[in-house]
Amino acid sequence: MSRIFQILWIAAAAIALMAGVPARAQTRPAVTTLGPDFPKSAFFIGNSFFYYNNGIGGHVTLLEKAADPEHKASYRATMVGIGGSGLDWHDVESYFRPNAIAAYSFDDDNNVVFNKLDKLFDVAIMMDCSQCPIHPRLKSVFAEFARKGADAARQGGAKPVLFMSWAYADRPEMTAQLAEAYTVAGNDNDAFVIPAGLAFAGALAKRPDLNLYAADKRHPSLLGTYLAAATVFAALRQQSPVGNGYTAGIDPDTARFLQTVAWDTVQDYYGKAQEMTSRLKN
Repeated sequence: MSRIFQILWIAAAAIALMAGVPARAQTRPAVTTLGPDFPKSAFFIGNSFFYYNNGIGGHVTLLEKAADPEHKASYRATMVGIGGSGLDWHDVESYFRPNAIAAYSFDDDNNVVFNKLDKLFDVAIMMDCSQCPIHPRLKSVFAEFARKGADAARQGGAKPVLFMSWAYADRPEMTAQLAEAYTVAGNDNDAFVIPAGLAFAGALAKRPDLNLYAADKRHPSLLGTYLAAATVFAALRQQSPVGNGYTAGIDPDTARFLQTVAWDTVQDYYGKAQEMTSRLKN
């Protein structure tokens, strides 16, 4: 485990213990890559955390196109977001019905294009409500609908992915709790987990002055959405976003900092599990 990641876990655990909340964010992810055929199309299923700042999917796609301009037409993302929703509000199976979602889209010149797709999406990236995975009355619902969502995604031809959300600005103890809940759910369903919440905590540990939140202390600012998108990019592609030309209008130094945090977080989160797998094989 890298020094940065170790410090982050210890700090999160200490905060949780001081708050009287058990900290069990020690489970490692079982699925550590979506390769060798990395996804090019993504379906984001969630809530306002996804659709703030013009939607996380658009930012992810622009990062991908900037990284691979020769094949930019291959990258696409679609989002279904319901404000305030948990996974139990979404009928994921219905989203994969024929001639509905993603049947048409808009090109760079704002023309409607009718899509002929072999399958709708490579991955379905799902997020529960911001408290649901750790809420006393709702965490069992999260476990149930993470399973149902993963099953529906696979039935629709997409690999299931869970998006680990972040702590509220004034409740940092949520970081370790959410990390544990999402990692356990991912392992239980053989699903890939994107550690966006850990990226938020890592960025704030280094730059506490950075404003990753909207005024309500829950939703992301543009910087928060960009950090989350860079983490999705790094996780899905297993590729560093550092130096990527798409910065969402953020100043270059801050964008590079967020890109670096995203890459460091992804390497740390999956790295330990990859090392253990390698040792077992040897």
